Amino acid sequence: MRGQDEHQDGVFSYIAPEERIPQDHPLRAIRGLVDPILKEMSPQFARIYANNGRPSIPPER
Repeated sequence: MRGQDEHQDGVFSYIAPEERIPQDHPLRAIRGLVDPILKEMSPQFARIYANNGRPSIPPER
């Protein structure tokens, strides 16, 4: 590479997304309502997923 070598700070963020969202944000209340419902529906989701191929990974993991 030619040209000047410029130092770049902060390429990676080491702060969890949960730390970026304010505690009083309205979506936190909605998430509190939706998470238990989705957990209850998990067996229904499992039935419609294929049994072969790569396993699905929930986005929160």
